[in-house]
Amino acid sequence: MNNAQQTARVGLFFLLGLALTWVTWETLSGGKIFKDKGYALIAGFESLKELKSGDEVRMAGVKIGSVESTRLGNRRAEAVLRIDTGVKVPGDATASIVMAGLIGTNYVGIDLGSAAAAPLAPGAEIHTRVTPDINAIMTELGNLGQKLEGALGSFGSAMNGDGKQGGLFQKLDRLVTDNSEKVNATMTNLQDVSAKLNRGEGTLGKLINDPKLHDELLATVEQLKSAAADAKTFMAGAQSIVDQVKTGKGTLGALVFDDTAGADLKATVSNLRSISDKLAHGEGTLGKLINDDSLYTSAQSTMKKADRALDGLDDSGPITALGIVAKSLF
Repeated sequence: MNNAQQTARVGLFFLLGLALTWVTWETLSGGKIFKDKGYALIAGFESLKELKSGDEVRMAGVKIGSVESTRLGNRRAEAVLRIDTGVKVPGDATASIVMAGLIGTNYVGIDLGSAAAAPLAPGAEIHTRVTPDINAIMTELGNLGQKLEGALGSFGSAMNGDGKQGGLFQKLDRLVTDNSEKVNATMTNLQDVSAKLNRGEGTLGKLINDPKLHDELLATVEQLKSAAADAKTFMAGAQSIVDQVKTGKGTLGALVFDDTAGADLKATVSNLRSISDKLAHGEGTLGKLINDDSLYTSAQSTMKKADRALDGLDDSGPITALGIVAKSLF
């Protein structure tokens, strides 16, 4: 083999090595050796949840960049996101750490935001929200399992007992055993009652088996409905009267709300009280007639005289009779 062939082979191996080195470098760097670096956004979280440099940044499921680096900020963890130059992230968009699968890596998911929002400037901070990770979910499931196990244990103890005292099943068995005779007697009574009902005995049996009683019961219900309707009508009329009284209409309304009518009524009552007082004290003609016995005696005497005078009119003329009556009275 001459020197030219050896030189060619060495050169070929050298080119192959360069090609392999290039492919390896492109793979590790994500194919961005000579590409535009894009712009950075800052995303702050309480925890990055195993997020690391090189993880993808996706918007609506489409890759738009990658995590450039992670760092600790002011009492929080921050991820520096490297976004492709051609992608505009709206100012109201929200970033969250999403788990790709049970065994997959995490990535940063960004929603679309609103179309009217202005895009974030390079170096700006994007809004973030916390999403539960698999560890938190598994912890909650473990706590739920423990609570469920405790609840099932308590239920089992209540059903079967705890060794010191019997459970619900034992109590039910003892209750049935101790009261078996009473239960049998009760069942017998129930059978007797049902038999009487079937035969139409008793009030309830007649109601069940006698159609006449059923019709009478329906008629009574209809009468009750009619009475309820009449009562409703009466209440409506009474309400109308009350409304008229409230508005001062009618005699009663005027007496209640008209000050002049009220004053007149009070004056009338006062006058009647004054008259009754005078009558009770024998004042005036009517009072004397009611309270003075002498007037009654005089009237009685006068009536007797008139009676005697009339007895003597039978045999006298008119003029003579008139004189006799006048003499008798006066």
